[in-house]
Amino acid sequence: MTMRLRLGAALLALTVPGTVQAQARFQAEQPTARVDYWQKRAADIGRELATAPELKSVRLVFIGDSITDFWHLDANPWMPGRYCGKSVWDESFGGAVPAHRALNLGVSGDRIEHVLHRLLPAAEGGEGWLDRADLQPQVIFVMLGINNSFDAEAPAATSIERGITAVVARIRERKPGARIVLQSLLPTDDEAKNRDVVRPVNQALQAMAARSATMAYLDLYPDFVDAQGRQRRDLFNDGLHPSRDGYRVWRDRLLASLNQKL
Repeated sequence: MTMRLRLGAALLALTVPGTVQAQARFQAEQPTARVDYWQKRAADIGRELATAPELKSVRLVFIGDSITDFWHLDANPWMPGRYCGKSVWDESFGGAVPAHRALNLGVSGDRIEHVLHRLLPAAEGGEGWLDRADLQPQVIFVMLGINNSFDAEAPAATSIERGITAVVARIRERKPGARIVLQSLLPTDDEAKNRDVVRPVNQALQAMAARSATMAYLDLYPDFVDAQGRQRRDLFNDGLHPSRDGYRVWRDRLLASLNQKL
């Protein structure tokens, strides 16, 4: 083939509709079905629950939203150069210590009502994430509610408290032998939200746990603020989600609580 013919063929491949571009360099050049992160994450969890040969070795279950979910991310896909909690999770909850083998059911973007649907038995139209009979964790850690502070029902703190109460009832229904640990909401970078929503919710969670012999409260809030009570920015990738260092702080508190048998 002459040089002119080769050049003509290359131009044709770039201009004729439907022609495969063998040397496409950008994602924008590739036809890609849209699947949002949370959809893939939920599908992955559903598949794991459906296909895992056994779950009886799982001792801990974590229920939550993106703050819990991002234990499973390493490099932050939305913030280049920043990292989430995967290395910390793998080291501490990935199975190396059998008593701490954990299952993470956190899904980014979930509000409390979405979690209720995921925990609703499949026979009742839910996703049945606690349906497996061989899933009998000793402890279930719950951190929920911050997403309900956006586009919130009024009063926000009360709606969050009531929603978490419903989640606790669903967990008790499905896994009555598990101890439930209510984790405090973490501080945000919005002091008005901390004052009006986060701290009142945390006070309500502490009181809720105190009323039950099968529940405990883990107050993480003080570990994530400075001497002036402001969010420690070094422990967050943004105003909401912990950095790798933040997940280390969280992990240390979790392990301490397990050693104290909360």
